[in-house]
Amino acid sequence: MILGIGIDLVECDRFLDWSAFKKQRIFTKKELEYADSDNANAEKHLANFWAAREACLKALGKGFGEEINFSDVSVIHDDLGHPELVIAGGAKAALKEISAGAKTIVHLSITDQNEYSAAIVIIESIQ
Repeated sequence: MILGIGIDLVECDRFLDWSAFKKQRIFTKKELEYADSDNANAEKHLANFWAAREACLKALGKGFGEEINFSDVSVIHDDLGHPELVIAGGAKAALKEISAGAKTIVHLSITDQNEYSAAIVIIESIQ
């Protein structure tokens, strides 16, 4: 059963003027290292990570604030380069709340084209 769906679209250029301090406040060390490893497309990677976070929060029916910190949702890549969400802290509590304790799978798809990045998250109960 589908428990939540979220989608987000963001302009990549939004991250061009962000200071290192602001990036470190929002993104995890692994995300920043991944983006910096492809310097020519660093802003595109950051936009992808941002869109994934926002899509996840929309699927959870929540927003960043007192309950959920920026670091509670992040993106990693498996050995084949596929993006996966890491959900912790307040976001993990929100996931547990909407799933009522049922086992869940969180699906993530990210795409980018020219100046835009988009992500969709589907939260699925598998019980």
